[in-house]
Amino acid sequence: MSKLFDYTGDDAFCPGGSMYSNIKDSSLFLSLGRHVDVYFPPRKRSRISAPFIVSGDKFEQKKQVSIDVLPDECLFEIFRRLPEGQEKSACACVSKRWLMLLSSIQRDEICGAKAADLNPKETLISEITDEPVEGKKKGGDDVIPEAVDLEIESDGYLSRCLQGKKATDVRLAAIAVGTGGCGGLGKLSICGGNSSCRVTSLGLGAIARGCPSLRVLSLWNLSSIADEALIEIANGCHQLEKLDLRGCPTISDKALVAIAKNCHNLTALTIESCPRIGNAGLQAVGQCCPNLKSISIKNCPLVGDQGVASLLSSVSDGLTKVKLHALNVTDVSLAVIGHFGKAVTDLDLAGLQNVGERGFWVMGSGHGLQKLKSLTITSCQGVTDTGLEAVGKGCPNLKQFCLRKCAFLSDNGLVSLAKVAGSLESLHLEECHHITQYGVLGALVNCKGKLKSLALVNCFGIKDCVVVLPLMTPCKSLSTLSICNCPGFGNASLCMIGKLCPQLQRLDLSGSHKITDAGFLPLLESCEATLIKVNLSGCVNLTDNVVSALAKVHGGTLEQLNLDGCQKITDASMFAIADNCALLTDLDVSKSAITDYGIAALASAKQLNVQILSVSGCSLISNQSVPFLGKLGQTLLGLNLQHCNAISSSMVNLLVEQLWRCDILF
Repeated sequence: MSKLFDYTGDDAFCPGGSMYSNIKDSSLFLSLGRHVDVYFPPRKRSRISAPFIVSGDKFEQKKQVSIDVLPDECLFEIFRRLPEGQEKSACACVSKRWLMLLSSIQRDEICGAKAADLNPKETLISEITDEPVEGKKKGGDDVIPEAVDLEIESDGYLSRCLQGKKATDVRLAAIAVGTGGCGGLGKLSICGGNSSCRVTSLGLGAIARGCPSLRVLSLWNLSSIADEALIEIANGCHQLEKLDLRGCPTISDKALVAIAKNCHNLTALTIESCPRIGNAGLQAVGQCCPNLKSISIKNCPLVGDQGVASLLSSVSDGLTKVKLHALNVTDVSLAVIGHFGKAVTDLDLAGLQNVGERGFWVMGSGHGLQKLKSLTITSCQGVTDTGLEAVGKGCPNLKQFCLRKCAFLSDNGLVSLAKVAGSLESLHLEECHHITQYGVLGALVNCKGKLKSLALVNCFGIKDCVVVLPLMTPCKSLSTLSICNCPGFGNASLCMIGKLCPQLQRLDLSGSHKITDAGFLPLLESCEATLIKVNLSGCVNLTDNVVSALAKVHGGTLEQLNLDGCQKITDASMFAIADNCALLTDLDVSKSAITDYGIAALASAKQLNVQILSVSGCSLISNQSVPFLGKLGQTLLGLNLQHCNAISSSMVNLLVEQLWRCDILF
């Protein structure tokens, strides 16, 4: 070692003489820090890489050597020669600059890439092992940039959802690069909603270049996305099957036309609150997407009859679901639906203010909706008795019918519908205020024995009065009855419905303030079948007598019981439930008058198997109930203790620790 330090020949460490007066002072070398790489190969010149260079007796500062000094063009040539998987992912983790460069490489710019020849099936995750095909070939796991948090759906797609602040161009670039070696991204959802969302066309461009296997794309509330972004998606993601655009004010027909011309596998299209999309885009979709099965258009002011008619007439053979909400269409569009909707099974119409009675009459008279099974009409002034009867005649296979806010529909139209719609199984009426109990009873009598479910919600026209009717055939097919928040519905109406519907299994009378024990007890006597689900929430005049009778007669089959807001329900009901309801799994006694004794009765039941229990707002329940709740916890999966002010927080915490598998609200 001493010879090494004494060496001062022509091959000295620093040409031109010694750097220091005493070259043996090793501390000078140690002080160079981590930036110095000193190498001593035998009989060769040593190389020193330091943040300075020596010229004579002077030190000259130099720039730190780094690969970052390479221009983008050089890095681009390097990156496009990298294979998919670990190498690219590792490079993407180096810096944001490298990540964005990698994400900017087109598929056809990759040296030796066979992206165009890939079998589409190889872009999916193996349904058996949930491992990427590429990973199995290499025998190892690929490294994915940390920013990419992937989910695997049951259908085998890699899925990613970005919301709010997490939605950025950098994350999208990371997804595009990181999923390349994992079979490719199959589903992407981006939800903005506020100014914190920083997704632009740059990020979606990276997805278009790096995710050719993308099949499902959802863009919600993104004001910064322009046509160029979707055009890149159209050019790079030809396997796209489902597109969902909601709240994208800057996307126009230009982007939708590009999607239609390049994504011929499109099966589902949803457009909502996109004010720049109109007829031209829909026409292109109809002409270029023969596999379209579902279309949903809502609140797009530029969409009119021309676009809807062109779309529906072009894809009439395969289109099964149609949803039109708040559009400037007229009777013409409904006439087209009635004529060309040969394959339509689900039809949803709402807020079509320019459609009149003639439109619905023509739609029903067109006899094109032979396969229609579900029809929903909301806030359409053109729905009248005449139009409704025509729809019933023209849709022989209609099974589910929902009418909301149809102000001009009366009892005559409802009865006529029940007569002609021979396959109707479910009828839902909401805020149809001209419907009275005469129409409801007439529909039950004339439904031809197939109606299984009837729901009346917020129908103010139903009044409680005694109706003298001739001898009528009971509707034994009805098993589900819901009469919710109809303020005029009372005991007399309930008794009549009970006689007409003896086979009820599911009963919902929530918000029926006029119903008392005098009306509910006869219903229980008329019921020939056994009740499974009963909702009496808000029936403030019902007492323990009803619950006791219900438990004794139907306790052997009762699975769900809701007594929320029944202020006259006390511990007596809990004792009846504990003794008779062995199959009960869901019990809600919120805001009732039960006490600790009622909880103790439930806990002492030997066969009770309650999984969901709600006692929210029961002010008479105290800390003394906690041990009994703990005993019930052997089967409980959900417990609601909100607004139980007599239970201390310390006891609730103890209960949380004890019932570790139960979800407790407090």
